[in-house]
Amino acid sequence: MTDEHEVRRTKGASWKSVYETLRNEILSLVLQPGQLLDETTLAERFDLSRSPVREALIRLSGDDLVVTLANRSTIVAPIEVAIFPKYVEALDIAQRMNTRLAAELRTDADLKIIARRQKEFEAAVKSGNHLVMSEANKQFHMAIAAAGRNPYLASFYERLLNQGQRMLHLHFEYLERTHDGYLLTDEHQLMLEAIRAKDVQRADELAHAHTRQFRDNFIDFMRENYTTDVELGLTQAAE
Repeated sequence: MTDEHEVRRTKGASWKSVYETLRNEILSLVLQPGQLLDETTLAERFDLSRSPVREALIRLSGDDLVVTLANRSTIVAPIEVAIFPKYVEALDIAQRMNTRLAAELRTDADLKIIARRQKEFEAAVKSGNHLVMSEANKQFHMAIAAAGRNPYLASFYERLLNQGQRMLHLHFEYLERTHDGYLLTDEHQLMLEAIRAKDVQRADELAHAHTRQFRDNFIDFMRENYTTDVELGLTQAAE
């Protein structure tokens, strides 16, 4: 797609379409971590004034996808490798608690939604589109959270899943390139079966293993592509 075509496609866009376009580009790593997002350049791209562009950037900041610096320039939020162990620690707790609650409290209607989300994730994997895959993965886990009936835990979990989507793309890329592991579908099915059986302990164990698999593959990706210092920082992730 040419730049000229892109401008024509987005001509007259509202802040919502600017937000959605930039969000997708950030999550799919088309816009790289640390990349400058200049309001004037974006306004020209979308054929808009700077006000709706600024509104879109504010919304993206609320999603922790962009950062405003001291000089008021805006960049794509870095992937903070140094704090990855803390991120995984929080993700593990949220994932286990929401999955445990789902196993305890789920209804038949919940099971149907979770199973449908799992089928959608399997279809997304077959598409090979990482953005579609990460969104489908999020929807699967949020269906589990909804079955847990705790909106506070679910909201915390959703924020963590949003923050981790770019890392999940790297996880997918690593697995596809190395064929070392699998793309979560088997684990999803096992989690669904544990929730269906109301096996709280099994659901907890699977949720924990699910987090570890993501963590270990992301660490392997970073070791393969980045420095020794990064590698040492990541080895502190909790078991």
